[in-house]
Amino acid sequence: MAKVKFYGAESVPLEMHKVRIVQKLNLPPIERRLAAVAEAGNNTFLLKNADVFMDMLTDSGVNAMSDQQQAAMMIADDSYAGSATYTRLENKLQDIFGMQYFLPTHQGRACENILGQVLVSQGSVVPMNYHFTTTKAHIVLNGGSVEEIVTDAGLEVVSVNPFKGNMDIAKLQDVVARYGAPRIAFVRMEAGTNLIGGQPFSLENLADVRKVCDQHGLMLIMDASLLADNLHFIKEREAACKAMSIREITRRMADLCDVIYFSARKLGCARGGGMCMKSEDLYRKMRGLVPLYEGFLTYGGMSVREMEALTVGLEETMDEDVINQGPQFIGYMVDELVKRGIPVITPAGGLGCHINAKAFVDHIPQSQYPAGALASALYIASGIRGMERGTLSEQREPDGTEIFANMELVRLALPRRVFTLSQVKFAVDRLEWLYANRKLIGGLSFVEEPEILRFFYGRLDPVSNWQNELVAQFKKDFGDSL
Repeated sequence: MAKVKFYGAESVPLEMHKVRIVQKLNLPPIERRLAAVAEAGNNTFLLKNADVFMDMLTDSGVNAMSDQQQAAMMIADDSYAGSATYTRLENKLQDIFGMQYFLPTHQGRACENILGQVLVSQGSVVPMNYHFTTTKAHIVLNGGSVEEIVTDAGLEVVSVNPFKGNMDIAKLQDVVARYGAPRIAFVRMEAGTNLIGGQPFSLENLADVRKVCDQHGLMLIMDASLLADNLHFIKEREAACKAMSIREITRRMADLCDVIYFSARKLGCARGGGMCMKSEDLYRKMRGLVPLYEGFLTYGGMSVREMEALTVGLEETMDEDVINQGPQFIGYMVDELVKRGIPVITPAGGLGCHINAKAFVDHIPQSQYPAGALASALYIASGIRGMERGTLSEQREPDGTEIFANMELVRLALPRRVFTLSQVKFAVDRLEWLYANRKLIGGLSFVEEPEILRFFYGRLDPVSNWQNELVAQFKKDFGDSL
């Protein structure tokens, strides 16, 4: 990785790329922002992008492609079956992961659907370091349940632990002892635990999980959607891996797993997904679901142009100067917020900066969705769209009981190579103002609550007049400024 030391007092992330295509942004006035969030039911997913200044909702499908990816899209083979584009992608995945079998899908959750249908049955259990919303939904839909066994450090908001995404090995042994190995559908490791701040696991921890799986005859499956960030952190933080290349670390991780699945909307900076596996028997069990749900076996619901871009993007993922930009920008933003006393998840993880809403708006009870309220308030104050990652992202128990999340986070994703440092500084500035006026922020309540994945399209209202009060304070402090 290129190491650059600054002579002056300020040290900032230095991008190892240049921008050659730009897209105009629009920052609506605060009156429009207030109206827009009301129209969206205080759900940032339902905001129209025309009303959004900085879209920090997700890094899924919105990362900037490289010039080489754009160029590769021009050589795509449009054949429905047997496309040369598929062969190039398959060969690249075999080269990187060393797994013989590959099934393409339209995105990561399609892989979870297939894994759930083939491997999960009534009463089965899936131990994992931490769940992701769609992963858990597919497991439960197929009659299984999830056991989250991240180490205790993973749920510490403020920490210096470099690998808060590690699985607790003693807890894994306990889960197997309690349920019995035959009930364990598979063990899942998520690279860059999404819901607890994009925190990585170590290569050593993955090897320890593999030993337990071998001891009990269990399958180990890795969700590699956020693999790029996890690779960066292993290289930077794990002493035994500092001399290894990104490619060597990747292959070592793959060698420890039976299946690797991913969303290419994150890994590879394209739009698609897929599963790589070692077992021909498992491949044959799963492949019939690809043409049923996705498309033929050589495109799986993906555009062939995106497949060409993915092939290049996967190779670029092996370049440390490519994958370090995201974590460096996130680290910078986290450090700046910490300096201002604003509560965030530390250490900085991948995917984005995660605001600790429990501490930011500690006067709002979890029953009024503090992370959702903070996401709404941040949009009003800045035009920045973030994502609630807290109780709203959970689902109620069958009897209607609310499940309160371990953490209440507002995720401010930093899509790769999309934002400039001045835009990150703007986000920090507006968060500083909002924190100074945090007592003005109130809670939310549902007016339309879907039964499944409610955080995607549910609608809420503020519990009081707090949003108008926030706007009034903004206009008092900023005048006519946007």
